[in-house]
Amino acid sequence: MRKLLVIIIALAATVPAFTQTSPPVKKKKFNLGNRTGDHFMVQVSKDSWTGAADSVSSRIKGFSKGFNAALMLDLPFKSNQRFSAALGLGVGTSSIGFKKTIVDISAQTPKLPFLAVDTVNHYKKFKLTTAYLEIPLELRFTANPETPAKTFKAAIGLKLGTLVNAHTKGKTLQNGSNTTINSLTQKITAKNYFNSTRLAATARVGYGYFSIFGSYNLTTMFKDAVAPDTKLLQIGLTISGL
Repeated sequence: MRKLLVIIIALAATVPAFTQTSPPVKKKKFNLGNRTGDHFMVQVSKDSWTGAADSVSSRIKGFSKGFNAALMLDLPFKSNQRFSAALGLGVGTSSIGFKKTIVDISAQTPKLPFLAVDTVNHYKKFKLTTAYLEIPLELRFTANPETPAKTFKAAIGLKLGTLVNAHTKGKTLQNGSNTTINSLTQKITAKNYFNSTRLAATARVGYGYFSIFGSYNLTTMFKDAVAPDTKLLQIGLTISGL
C-alpha cells in the first residue's frame, strides 16, 4: 500500500513538469490586407414554389427567376480568422411565370384567385413578382482568408425581409385560339393577400468569387387561409467579393 502511494505521488509530480515543457499550440495568424470579405453580393436564381396546390403548380411555366443583391459588413473572428460573421442590407426579388393563368391579386375575395383562362382571352406572358427589403445574416468559412479569390468558401445564414412590392404583369393579349389581339401590357400592384414579412434560411458553397446558393422561406408567402402554405425556393449562382 505504501509503495502504491509513493508511485501515485511520483506520477502526480510529473504532470506539472510535463505541462510546463509542452509548447503551447499557436493559432495561425493571417494577413487580411487583401481580404475582400464578400462585402457586395449579387445572386441570380431559378425560383419555384413548394406547398402550392397542384392546380397552381401545374400552371407555372418557363424559367421563373429571382435576383438578390446585398451590401454586407464582414467581421472575422479573432479566435479563428477562417470564420467570420456578416450582417447587411439588401433586396430580394422573385418572378414566377404562369401559362394561361391570371393571378388576381387585386380581388376582394377571401381566397386568392388563380384563374385558368385556357379557352378565353389571356396573356401570352404572365408573371407574379414580389420584392423585399432584407437584412441578411451569415456565418462564413474561408479556407484561406489571405487569398479570397482562390480558396474554398461556405456560408449559412438567415434573411429577414419586409415586402415592399407585389405585382402581376401580363403581356400580349391573345384569344382562346392563341391568336394575338393586341400587344397590351397590364400591370396590377396589390399586397393585401401577402404576408408583409418573411424569414428565409440560406446556404452557399463555392470557390473564389463564385458559389452556388440556396434559399428557402421558413414563413409562408400568403396570409393564412388565402392560399395553401406556399413557400419560395431559390437555387442559383452567387457572385461575391466585388
